[in-house]
Amino acid sequence: MPHRIISAAFAILFIISALIGCATQQPAAPVQVAADASAEPAFEPFHEIVDMAFVAGHITIPMAENVMLIDARPYKPKYIQGHIPMAVSIPDSQFDKMIDKLPADKNSLLIFYCGGLKCKLSHKSAMKAEKLGYTNVKVFADGYPVWMADKAHYPAVSAGWVKSQIDKGADMVLVDSRPKKAKYDKGHIPSAISIPDTYFDDQKDQLPSDKNQLLVFYCGGLKCKLSHKSAAKAITMGYTNVKVFADGYPAWMAYAGKASTATVAATAAIKGGVEEGSIDHAEFRRIVTENPESIYLVDVRDADEFKKGSLKTAVNIPVDDLEEKIKTLPADRPIVFICGTGARSGESFYMVQDVRPELKNVFYLDGEMSFNKDGSFDLKKPI
Repeated sequence: MPHRIISAAFAILFIISALIGCATQQPAAPVQVAADASAEPAFEPFHEIVDMAFVAGHITIPMAENVMLIDARPYKPKYIQGHIPMAVSIPDSQFDKMIDKLPADKNSLLIFYCGGLKCKLSHKSAMKAEKLGYTNVKVFADGYPVWMADKAHYPAVSAGWVKSQIDKGADMVLVDSRPKKAKYDKGHIPSAISIPDTYFDDQKDQLPSDKNQLLVFYCGGLKCKLSHKSAAKAITMGYTNVKVFADGYPAWMAYAGKASTATVAATAAIKGGVEEGSIDHAEFRRIVTENPESIYLVDVRDADEFKKGSLKTAVNIPVDDLEEKIKTLPADRPIVFICGTGARSGESFYMVQDVRPELKNVFYLDGEMSFNKDGSFDLKKPI
């Protein structure tokens, strides 16, 4: 009997040891989950996140009355250069001033987006909309970069952007997709060629042989599908730089009469970037490395973002507070605005032009910027 008891005891000990052994062989997953859960998020995300398929499924031409796609990025320089087709511009920094653009029906579907997973603007705007009583609010957190990563997608551009390309003689082919006799011959945007969508296949030989050349299609406005259909056909043909001026000819006529061709003069001491008002990346690196005190560097991100890291010489003026503080900006040295993506910094540049145009040495850094604990930074080309 004692022998059986001892054997049973050993058996039990063997089973317990085996169970403990199994448990100690697989600690990685729970430890990783715990580490991720304790990591401090960059900002508070909105509680209703949707993917690109959801967004694409709700884009119609024209848009349904109870659906609004909202670009929370700055109007200048981001929205005008490219946005998801049919999106309305309501920059987060101007949200309170533009709530009249939101639909009257509080049950309408509102989809906010901005510059990607590192961008908090769409989340902030969504929270504001919900506080106003809107009950069906979503955030497309992946935002504009992910939308454009799909090769079948194209951006929409504004009347101001189209005019700026015409004014500077950009290598652009502007295509009027409306019927020629009924519409194009009676009036069209200067420099535009006529390729009616109905006859696209017959007249596509008018398109450039270079598949990388900029093509911009337009038609009769937000209720017109012709330019979108032609743009999709051009992409199918292999063209890689296709855009749609979705607001079309009516918006051009409303804009062109009051548009100004004035541009901000850039100082010879600082090399500008590709976009108006931007600073060249190499130039920015040189200045902050060799002579950082020679510029007045303003980080226009929110205070919580600034506290997590910025450049040593930067002062923090969140873009939401900038307008009332523009009068305090110095005039004795160049001013350079920075943020995380180039969106808020670009908005700050244009805000200065509106409020204090006499300041000429003003620039913004257009690109994806992240800050390291040792005071260094990483900078990538803008999306």
